Amino acid sequence: MGQDQTKQQIEKGLHLYQSNQTEKALQVWMRVLEKSADPAGRFRVLGCLITAHAEMGRYKDMLKFAVVQIDTARELEDPDYLTEGYLNLARSNEKLCEFQKTISYCKTCLNMQGTTVSLQLNGQVSLSMGNAFLGLSVFQKALECFEKALRYAHNNDDKMLECRVCCSLGNFYAQIKDYEKALFFPCKAAELVNDYGTGWSLKYRAMSQYHMAVAYRKLGRLADAMDCCEESMKIALQHGDRPLQALCLLCFADIHLSRKDVQTAFPRYDSAMSIMTEIGNRLGQIQVLLGVAKCWMIQKELDKALESIEKAQELAEGLGNKLGLLKLHCLCERIYRTKGQQRELRDHVVKFHECVEEMELYCGMCGESIGEKNNQLQALPCSHFFHLKCLQTNGTRGCPNCRRLSVKPGYV
Repeated sequence: MGQDQTKQQIEKGLHLYQSNQTEKALQVWMRVLEKSADPAGRFRVLGCLITAHAEMGRYKDMLKFAVVQIDTARELEDPDYLTEGYLNLARSNEKLCEFQKTISYCKTCLNMQGTTVSLQLNGQVSLSMGNAFLGLSVFQKALECFEKALRYAHNNDDKMLECRVCCSLGNFYAQIKDYEKALFFPCKAAELVNDYGTGWSLKYRAMSQYHMAVAYRKLGRLADAMDCCEESMKIALQHGDRPLQALCLLCFADIHLSRKDVQTAFPRYDSAMSIMTEIGNRLGQIQVLLGVAKCWMIQKELDKALESIEKAQELAEGLGNKLGLLKLHCLCERIYRTKGQQRELRDHVVKFHECVEEMELYCGMCGESIGEKNNQLQALPCSHFFHLKCLQTNGTRGCPNCRRLSVKPGYV
């Protein structure tokens, strides 16, 4: 298969894919991969296969195609192709929750000396790196990456990238419990979809609606959360987007948990867990297990809650997800206080505070924890964040956290 025919068949696959005939599109692209003698065409078709498998939640296949794409890029000896190949390797590992590998591949991308094409990918590289740092609960570095990605999006007038970054920032602020910002950013993403998204994939609308649902639930606006989550789920089902279906099921379960409707929450947690296990979303599995533990706690089944927490702990330690560990120590603290087991209680209180220190989840001005309750936060240019009210009350001449870090112990 020559260059022209390769191009023609790739376009045919794209048309099928956009018409929701995913399996037919995959067959066309696989045929191109087998028969094409054009390396640049093979590279492009591998990119199509990577995107399609990502959206279906077939992350191991996504990674397999990304590895073949890197080999093709090396054959082409072009730094632009290599940059894109390493970005797809980073994304594949991000989806599989291999966050250290993601960061490593992203750094490789940023060190490539390509043309302006490579530079335009740097926004997507920064976004993937930010998502990986967020998975590891390294909040300052995650925020730095997201802000860098947002600058790239603005400088290149890339509305799709801006939309994706806004969704990630919504997730970021939901995790550290500034729920106003957690809602503001996905609402901004939804605005971008309405204003510019005529020719975009519906996944952008679905993604922004899901993150709005999460924020509404955290703010206690459960009817709004349900509406947004239903809208997101409808699109996810239409497009066979398994990863988003799983997240929506988790969100539905969390909404029912917020209503103390444990009987309705349990089956939705089970369905979410089933898909997340199948696709390899271990970060999502931690959230499911913690939700299940809270259900058992409402039913006063404390030993069953501890079983769920133990499974979550194994996953969180394996991924290096410190926020997951902090949350489970917090739940254990409540369980052992109820059981009157003082030694275990003290152990989890100590571990909870170690997590807070390690993640720097405290305001450098008032010293109170960040992320224990809903608080408006403000980041300084260095990406350290503080309570907004503390900055407004005290003002700041530089960052107190940076000043503390720069003080080196003297010799006596």
